[in-house]
Amino acid sequence: MPAAQEFATHIVDLLDSFGPCEARRMFGGFGIFHQGLMFGLIADGSLYLKADDKTRELFVTEGSEAFSYYKKEKEYRLSYYLAPEQFFEDPQSRLYWARLALDSALRNPLNKNKRHKT
Repeated sequence: MPAAQEFATHIVDLLDSFGPCEARRMFGGFGIFHQGLMFGLIADGSLYLKADDKTRELFVTEGSEAFSYYKKEKEYRLSYYLAPEQFFEDPQSRLYWARLALDSALRNPLNKNKRHKT
C-alpha cells in the first residue's frame, strides 16, 4: 500500500470515534468525507481541515497555514488549513478540530471548490 494511501487510512482510523468517515482519491491526494460532505484534505503528506470565517482564526492561532498550490504562476489558497498537532496527539482535541471542520463544511456547502487567487 503506497504511503499516501496508508496515511489516508490512518486518518480515517483516527476519526473512528467521530463517526463514519471515508477517504476518496482526488487530484493526487485524498478528500476526507463524513456523510458525503468533505471536511478534510490530504495533500503532500499532510492533513488539512476545512475552515471558514468563523474558524479560520483558530487555525491561524495554532500556526496553521492554508493549503495552496500554483497554477500558471498564480497562487491559489483553499479554505483548508493544516491540522494542528493536537489533532494527532489527543483524542478529545481531534474531535474538537474535526467538528470545527465539519461545521465549516456544513455552513459552506456551495463553496466546495472555491479558490482564492493571491
